[in-house]
Amino acid sequence: METTNVKAYGTESTTAPLKEMSIARRVVLAKDIEIEILYCGVCHSDLHTARNDWGFTTYPVVPGHEIVGKVTKVGNEVSKLKVGDIAAVGCLVDSCRTCSSCEQNLEQYCLNGWVGTYGGQDKHLGGFTHGGYSEKIVVDEDFVLKVPANLDLAAVAPLLCAGITTWSPLRHWKVGKGSKVAVVGLGGLGHMAIKLAKGLGADVTLFSRTPDKEKDAKELGADAVVISTDTQQMASVVGKFDVIIDTVPYVHDINPYISTLAISGTHVIVGYLGGIEPFLNTIPMIMGRKSVAASLIGGIAETQEMLDFCGKHNIVSEIEIIKIQEINEAYERMLKSDVRYRFVIDMASLRE
Repeated sequence: METTNVKAYGTESTTAPLKEMSIARRVVLAKDIEIEILYCGVCHSDLHTARNDWGFTTYPVVPGHEIVGKVTKVGNEVSKLKVGDIAAVGCLVDSCRTCSSCEQNLEQYCLNGWVGTYGGQDKHLGGFTHGGYSEKIVVDEDFVLKVPANLDLAAVAPLLCAGITTWSPLRHWKVGKGSKVAVVGLGGLGHMAIKLAKGLGADVTLFSRTPDKEKDAKELGADAVVISTDTQQMASVVGKFDVIIDTVPYVHDINPYISTLAISGTHVIVGYLGGIEPFLNTIPMIMGRKSVAASLIGGIAETQEMLDFCGKHNIVSEIEIIKIQEINEAYERMLKSDVRYRFVIDMASLRE
């Protein structure tokens, strides 16, 4: 297949810093859209993948799955977008399209394996897909999204992962006006969970270990902040919440939160991959028909729904814009939670 080389930023090993490299992109096929990448959000998944924290990275790898850009070419069968339009690409660039999950617009749960924007099996070129830390990307139109014209493009980028990761469970568990929602953790995911839940009409509480997040949380739309290390404050919300969105990205004890669920309430884990430690006490779950669940990003239709909702309600991420040459420093700052609340790369810096 004919290809063209583009500049990108990636890494060749677990310990090597990200640096400029050349990667191949396919030429535009009949249903393809070529996008000049303007902005790319920086996700914790990027860092984990670059450093092989999950054990399945194949190098070289070019991260980035929060992509916003301008359409520069379209295939002759494309109808969704035209040259000059603003487009977005999230965590998925393909799936089998025929399994029961794909037929329900749940491509993120494709039974035959969805294709990630980076590190996925490239069906066209072989090898593995490369992500948005690059000049451009070529994606089948079925996996390209439309961006509302009224939104700040840089601040839209994190919606493609942090936004949809929290939107999907809010929608699945039918959060709306009058719902009582709690969010655990105030970071890239947590701040979007607050904004989106509030936009849906919910009463929103942030669980925080320390009081220093209260001002930020309320500015983002939270109605209340509960200090999870304060037994009296935790006791005051026993049985309150219909849904808890847990965005904490490391091992933590979820048992204290279960008691704060209302009857039939659900604690949804979106930030952590791995075993639950310490043991999960099922007594309060059984006594109140409470659930512990988990959720993964969202399908293409649901992601478009989220973008349209954000356009209507003027919801975007809180961001800090960086140059691609600052990505290694940004990774170190992410490990220290030193960002409010999401880094976004101005990809013009790659073309300088």
